[in-house]
Amino acid sequence: MNESGAPPEDLAEGTLVSHLLELRDRLLKAMMAVGICFIPCATYMNRLFTFVAKPLIHRLPAGSTLIATSVVAPFTVPFKLALVAAVGLAMPYILYQAWAFVAPGLYRHEKKLAIPLLITSVILFYLGAAFAYYFVFPAMLSFFIATTPSGVMMMTDMGNYLDFVMVLLLAFGAAFEVPVATVLLVWTGFVKIGSLTKNRGFVLLGVFIVAAFLTPPDAVSQSFMAVPMYILYEIGILMAKLLLKDKLAARAKEAND
Repeated sequence: MNESGAPPEDLAEGTLVSHLLELRDRLLKAMMAVGICFIPCATYMNRLFTFVAKPLIHRLPAGSTLIATSVVAPFTVPFKLALVAAVGLAMPYILYQAWAFVAPGLYRHEKKLAIPLLITSVILFYLGAAFAYYFVFPAMLSFFIATTPSGVMMMTDMGNYLDFVMVLLLAFGAAFEVPVATVLLVWTGFVKIGSLTKNRGFVLLGVFIVAAFLTPPDAVSQSFMAVPMYILYEIGILMAKLLLKDKLAARAKEAND
């Protein structure tokens, strides 16, 4: 029994139920945010698809165009894009709901570190997707079109093109999260700053290998992903030194003692 007179198991059950109810409310709010963002995206879904397809459309040879190999594709493909765009637009609010759910269980110093990391991760993901759209796609698509064999008419299915674009946008968005991942690895003590700086050569080789798996098999696309990833790796080391200055100093003092 405790001061309130209730058995510990009843208190534990009540706490679990309250957490589940809060989780439900947070999920509902996140779904409502996606629904609100979906309305304008669905209203202009055809224009949205045209915007996404613009890097390819502007580089296709005369007489070539995107095609639909399915009767329902002209509706389902833009609709799918509108749904994904709605999730992307609502992502900051979704992450805020996730943060509001876990924040009460964090210490003050953990909250001070988690907030800038959360904001940085969102910004970096958007920057990665924008970098892919404005810089990678034009160079990559120009390369593919230029290497099309003579006598072959390039006419890409709109559904296949959207899948291709979404994979690359997600890959570049995730690749730009390298600084956040680096800080988290150092924060948890899984990796030391000294190891990160000492093994730069292996990291450079590793990012090119990762880029080879995540991008189409051409040197242009791989370089466009690998080079920014390595630069972001160096930025991650700098961020870890700045954000975790006190923690790193405490660890060094413990090691000396």
